[in-house]
Amino acid sequence: MRRPARPGAEELAYARGVLDAEAEAIAGAKERLGPSFLRVLSLLLGCEGHVVVTGLGKPGFIAQRLSATLASTGIPSLYLHPAEAMHGDLGRVSRGDVVLALSNSGATEEVLRLVPALRRIGAKVVAITGDGGSPLARIADLVLDVGSIPEACPLGLVPTASSAALHAVTDALAMTALKCRQFSSEEYAVLHPGGKLGRSVLRVFEVMRSGDSNPVVPATARLSEAVVVMTNTPGRPGAANVVDGAGRLVGIFTDGDLRRLVERGRSDFEVEVRTVMGQHPRCVSPEDLVLTAITLMREAHVDQLPVVDAEGHPVGLIDVQDVLAARMV
Repeated sequence: MRRPARPGAEELAYARGVLDAEAEAIAGAKERLGPSFLRVLSLLLGCEGHVVVTGLGKPGFIAQRLSATLASTGIPSLYLHPAEAMHGDLGRVSRGDVVLALSNSGATEEVLRLVPALRRIGAKVVAITGDGGSPLARIADLVLDVGSIPEACPLGLVPTASSAALHAVTDALAMTALKCRQFSSEEYAVLHPGGKLGRSVLRVFEVMRSGDSNPVVPATARLSEAVVVMTNTPGRPGAANVVDGAGRLVGIFTDGDLRRLVERGRSDFEVEVRTVMGQHPRCVSPEDLVLTAITLMREAHVDQLPVVDAEGHPVGLIDVQDVLAARMV
């Protein structure tokens, strides 16, 4: 192998040509989508088991990504290595599963050997290939033909443009299935609880202080009693929800309110808390997004919000510390 020359304008032009070739491959695959795509989509949507994805080499990597994409959008899926499948991993496949077999040539020996075994189990097999007349296409239940695509490679051998088209078509299949199932961002976040997206749809009831940790005092309680409740409640919240005789929220009393009273020389702890509480506080419901609570806190310049049910009863308290603990800010 001779030493390469210093890259220049010619190599830059060639690199751009590679991108052009891959873009053309994807555009060509787009034009080929038709009734066969819809049949495969229907089979996918009607699958009562797992969507099993298999392939070897570059299509194998695409198969792994497709399986991960399907699983992350609520379609149970797994990747099956075609060689390992013949040595016991076929136990991962069950009757009622749909198998997406990826092979650009449609002649990958390991995949071809796998198909009869899959059919004996009772799984449906879909060939996603660049050759609609290939051996794999002939033994599959359905075929999604990506088309024969010249590679963006000086040797014409390295899977490049064909891989780009295969990748794009499988993304189109996964995303169209997602659209048909009307999968919501909230459902998506449930499957990604450790990430930023999962935190973005966290609900107030998941972080609020409730039960014994929810400080509640009657409006007729003395100020000293309210302070005792705030002090003795687990977690020592910096506020107390104030309720009327029917248990409905009528106000909130906070550490900040207490400091302001002392600053003004009003240190009579025998007054009823309703005379010094904050009236008409901003509230959230347990089902509201934590992000909504954060927005209200920022707008009102407060550190706590009462959490009320549909009847106006305070079922919890959300504190800025709870938000920090959930890594929301």
